Amino acid sequence: MEQTGSYPVMLYIYDISKGMARQLSPLMLGKQLDGVWHTAIVVHGKEYFFGAAGIDSCSPSGTVLGDPDSVVDLGSTEVPEEIFKHYLTSLAESTYRGDKYNLFEHNCNTFSSDVAQFLTGKKIPSYITDLPAEILSTPFGEALRPLLDSVAIHPGGNNISGQQ
Repeated sequence: MEQTGSYPVMLYIYDISKGMARQLSPLMLGKQLDGVWHTAIVVHGKEYFFGAAGIDSCSPSGTVLGDPDSVVDLGSTEVPEEIFKHYLTSLAESTYRGDKYNLFEHNCNTFSSDVAQFLTGKKIPSYITDLPAEILSTPFGEALRPLLDSVAIHPGGNNISGQQ
């Protein structure tokens, strides 16, 4: 298939703690965290993300989280929308099914990094992907791990695996 253009790829970053991580992390974890990050990839006019329901999409800033706290320009891709949708469908049926979601080890940020790599050859910033290990390395994180592993994030959108 012939490439028909170049498409911008953006990383939307949300602090799902709404600033609470920055305030409470020194007391609770003994180290400063700037946020608890949820990320999504915006390409071809849609926002794509992963949660307990699997891969979802919506219009940019269309989740219950509203506008992102920050946006990182990841560059551009030559991957047309049709090929990208096939790629997402295959991920939704395998690696990124909802039942594979894990808050610390296989989450929205893992998804965003894999999709960014596919589209642009670049991963998302390590301060986002390294956060779970940072939290789990604290005594508080270790104590909370069983509870936190059962928590699922689902900002709302259109489930990819349900679309053909």
